[in-house]
Amino acid sequence: MPNNKRSILEINHLTKDFPSKKVCVHAVSDVSFQINEGETVGIVGESGCGKTTMGRCVVRAIPATSGEVIYYPEKGEPVDFLTIDKNRMKELRKDIQMIFQNPYSSLDPRMTVLDIIKEPLTANFPGMSKAEMEEKVMDIAGKVGLNVSYLKRYPHAFSGGQRQRIGIARALVLKPRVIVCDEAVSALDVSIQAQVINLLKDLQREMNLTYIFISHDLSVVEHISDKVGVMYLGRMVEYAETEALFSRPRHPYTEALMSAVPVADPDVKMDRIPLMGEIPNPANPPSGCYFHTRCRCCQQKCKEVMPEYREVEPGHFVACHYAEEWELRGFHYEEEVQGEQKNRQG
Repeated sequence: MPNNKRSILEINHLTKDFPSKKVCVHAVSDVSFQINEGETVGIVGESGCGKTTMGRCVVRAIPATSGEVIYYPEKGEPVDFLTIDKNRMKELRKDIQMIFQNPYSSLDPRMTVLDIIKEPLTANFPGMSKAEMEEKVMDIAGKVGLNVSYLKRYPHAFSGGQRQRIGIARALVLKPRVIVCDEAVSALDVSIQAQVINLLKDLQREMNLTYIFISHDLSVVEHISDKVGVMYLGRMVEYAETEALFSRPRHPYTEALMSAVPVADPDVKMDRIPLMGEIPNPANPPSGCYFHTRCRCCQQKCKEVMPEYREVEPGHFVACHYAEEWELRGFHYEEEVQGEQKNRQG
C-alpha cells in the first residue's frame, strides 16, 4: 500500500480464522489499507462481514492469524503490532485504544465512573499518585461533557449517551494517537448520535486523533470519514476517499449499499438496488468472487477467479474484475435491454 503524507497505521494482508474440529470460519481475509495521521477511516458492511473482528485484531485484543499491523510511533522505527513482544506492546498499548459497541455491557457495573476511567492509568502508570490520576480523570471527563460531580456514581445511573461518553473518556485518558470506534453511536438515538459524533470530531481536532470508525450507518460514515473501506464476507472490496466512493462507487456491492441510504426529501424517489439472497457462509465461501452469488453484474469469470484487490484510480482500490471497464449501473441496464430485445425476437 502507498505511504503518502504521514502514515500512522498500515494494515497489510490481515487475516483472522476461527478453526474448530469441523469447520474453519474465515472472519477476516487478506484485508489491507493505510491510515494517515489525523484522518478518520470509516469501515462499513453488513452484519457478520468481519468489521469488529478486524478492529479487534488491529488493537491486538484478539490475535490475528496472519498479516501485519504496522504502527508508526512518534519516535523510533515502525513496529508490527502482531509480532512485537509483550513488553514492547505494553509500552505502545496506550497509543491505540478502542471504544466498544455496547455502552451497557462494556462498563463494569460494580465500578464507579471514576474507577472505570482511572483503570487504564492504573494499568499503564503504576507509579502515578492517586491525586494525579484523579486530576487526569476530571480533566478528560470535562472534555467529553461529563459532570465531574457524577464521577462517584455507578453506570446504571446514566443514560446511553452518557455511558458512551464514559467509554470515550476511558479510551482518551491515556492520550492515544489511534482510536478504533466500534459502532460507537449505533446504540444511541439520533439526537444523542449527533452529539457524540460532534464530540468525536471536536476531540480529533483538539488532540490530533486518528479514528477507525466502524459503523452500519452510511450517512454517519459519510459525515465523519476522510476515507471509507467497504467489507464483504471478511474481505475489503473497495477503499477510497469518501467523496470518490460516495459519488462513483466502483464495486457493485458498494453501489447497492449506497442506493439504500435514505434521502431526506419526500419528493425524491429512491432507486434501490436490491441484493438477492443471503450472505454466504464464511466457513464455506463461494468460489471466485465472494460476491458473485448476489451480484447483478456477475460474469463467468467472477464465478471462477478471485478478483485482485488493486488500485484503479489514485487512492481508489477495488476488488472487482470489471471495475475499470464499465459504469456498473449502465452495464446492468444495457444487459437488461438486450435481454428484453432477445426475448421479443424469440
